[in-house]
Amino acid sequence: MFPYLLLLLFFVLMVVFTAGGLYFALLVVRPKCFSVEETYRIEIETGKMSEAEWLSWERQEVVIPSPFGYDLFGVYLPLAGADRTVIIAHGITYTLFGSVKYVNLFRRRGFNVLLYDHRNHGRSGGRWSTFGYYEKHDLAAWMAWAKKQLTDSGILGVMGESFGAAVAIQCLGETPGADFLVCDCSFSDLTKLLAHRLQVDYHLPAFPLLPLASLWSRVLTGMAFEDISPLRDVAKIAVPCLFIHGLEDKLTPARMSEALYAAKTTGIRSLYLAPRADHAMSFSSDPQAYEAQVSALLDKTALVREY
Repeated sequence: MFPYLLLLLFFVLMVVFTAGGLYFALLVVRPKCFSVEETYRIEIETGKMSEAEWLSWERQEVVIPSPFGYDLFGVYLPLAGADRTVIIAHGITYTLFGSVKYVNLFRRRGFNVLLYDHRNHGRSGGRWSTFGYYEKHDLAAWMAWAKKQLTDSGILGVMGESFGAAVAIQCLGETPGADFLVCDCSFSDLTKLLAHRLQVDYHLPAFPLLPLASLWSRVLTGMAFEDISPLRDVAKIAVPCLFIHGLEDKLTPARMSEALYAAKTTGIRSLYLAPRADHAMSFSSDPQAYEAQVSALLDKTALVREY
C-alpha cells in the first residue's frame, strides 16, 4: 500500500508543478496588456504627454511586415530638414504612447522620431511576448525602414525603456546600423529577473517552477527563458551606449544596468543611476538631469545639435 501512496503523491506533485509551470509561463509570454485607448488616456492624465502637442506634430502612421508574418504598427514624427532619426521602443504591456514623453528630448536635437508597438502589443500583430527572441528582429525591420528615410550620411539611434531596452540590446548585438543606444531600466538576464520576481512577488524558489515554465515557453513560443540574455549580447555592441536606471526600481534591480554597463567593454559607455526613481521613472523624476545625460552621450559622439 505504501509504495502506491508514494507513487500517487509523486503523480500529484508532477501535475501540480507542471500546471504551475504552464501558469507561470503564460504570465510571462502572454501578459495582460493595456489597450491603445487606455495608454493614450493614462499618459495624458498623468501629465507625461500633452495631447495638444501630440496633435500638433506632423505624424505618419506606418505599417511594415514583421519577418514572422504579422504587421507592425508605428508612428513616424518627421522633423523638417532632419537627417537623423531615433527609434524608441516601449515597455511591456504598454503601447507606443509610453514613449511619447521622450520625443521632445530628441526633437530639440534635430531628430525625427519613430515610435512603434511591439508584437502582441497595441496595434501590432503577433501572439506572444518573447522578451527579444522575436522582437529583436522586428526592431531590425524598423531600423531598415528608418534608414531608408535618411541619406547615406544620416544618423540612426535607438532608445528602449525596460522591455524595450532589453530588446534593443539584443537587436544591436546582432544587427549593425545604429549609431548610438540609450537603455533605460533594462534587465540583464531573463532567468535572473524571473527568479527575482518569483522570490519577491510569490516567495517561491526558482527551482523547479522556473525550469518547467521555461520548457513550457519553448513549447508555446519557441523561446526558452535562458535564450534571453542582454548581458551576453551587450558585449557585442561597439556603438556608444547610455545605461539609465532608477535606484529605487522595485521591479528590475538597478544592479542589472550596472552589470550591463560593466559588460560593455568596447566603445563609449556611460551609466546614470537616478536617485529616488522607481521603474521607468528616471525621466519623470528629474527631466533636466535625464536630458543632460542624453546630451552628454550625443556630445561625446559629436551627434548633438540644438535644432
